[in-house]
Amino acid sequence: MRFADIPGHADIKQRLVEMADASRVPHALLLEGPAGAGKFMLARAFAQYIHCEHPEGGDSCGHCNSCLQHSTFNHIDTIFSYPVVKKASKPAVSADYIEEFKQMLSDRPFMDAELWNSLIEAGNTQPKIYVDEGAELNRRLNFRAHQSRYKIVLLWLPEKMNEDTANKMLKLIEEPHDDTLFIMVSDNPRRILPTIYSRTQRIAVTRYDDSEVEDYLCRAMAVDQAVARSIARISTGSITEAISLINISKTRKLFLDLFIELMRKAYQRKIGLLRQWSADVAALGREQSIAFLDYCARMMRENFILNLKVDGLNYLTPEENAFSVNFARFINERNVLKLFEMVNDARTDIAGNANAKIVFFDLAIKTILLLKA
Repeated sequence: MRFADIPGHADIKQRLVEMADASRVPHALLLEGPAGAGKFMLARAFAQYIHCEHPEGGDSCGHCNSCLQHSTFNHIDTIFSYPVVKKASKPAVSADYIEEFKQMLSDRPFMDAELWNSLIEAGNTQPKIYVDEGAELNRRLNFRAHQSRYKIVLLWLPEKMNEDTANKMLKLIEEPHDDTLFIMVSDNPRRILPTIYSRTQRIAVTRYDDSEVEDYLCRAMAVDQAVARSIARISTGSITEAISLINISKTRKLFLDLFIELMRKAYQRKIGLLRQWSADVAALGREQSIAFLDYCARMMRENFILNLKVDGLNYLTPEENAFSVNFARFINERNVLKLFEMVNDARTDIAGNANAKIVFFDLAIKTILLLKA
């Protein structure tokens, strides 16, 4: 990964290059910002630049031995660390899922947490960085760098560490080997334990502008400009989200179908069918159920905005718009806040492992009442 492969962020690229050129690279660097902003690509490009044998023009050369090894995710002095799921009593370490991780780096370099959950078959389990990972890193970092000045740990989502893991990692970060660098990438820095966060030098990576997302889709994915412009507006600066929208994932189509079914059956007051709808949604599992509720909140917001008749504020796909044109009038100033509150309460209950069938049936009944408000 070269800096030239990453859209935008010229100021951050320059700052990273200047750090490396002046030998002022901190032992623990954190790139923080929203998902889909290219943070892990920047981390990879920075690691490759540090390892490059012949850097030129503020970028790695792309053809030396080190760069070629980076291009295949096999550089001997680069260690990837990331959240995984624990299986039985076996220690849970990143190396167990390295092939899946390489697949994601290749297919989705902007990183996609939802795809990662699918690749490692996480199901309802939340991937974490377990204490076993801290012990494994400690073991590997005790060896000297092989062919470069630095061993570099590229750590994705440090917010997934639990306290035991953070305590294990703390000594590595506080008192690093002189040939070791940590480059961490976080989508949610507020959830990083303070003991780790306070010991990092931080660089904020902001979301992409809509024009940058549009340009990337047109240039890198050959998307029609009009389609790219529409998707860029919806994706709110996340290229990961934009790519998902282009792929029109089965999950997104399912969520739209479930939302439409809820609203139509609630309007028709079909209690029996809503009971079955509740069971169908509950069967998705906790993580997918939470994602569906987030989707419902977004659709309610967009339908309310649609009533304002200000086109520049609306972010609907063509499929969503086809339904919303006639439905939007039912989401109005009399019920919109209560609808949001209803969805948020359901999300909290599902996250807390409440009975999903009951939660969704309760949501469906409340929707009947609120649509008539």
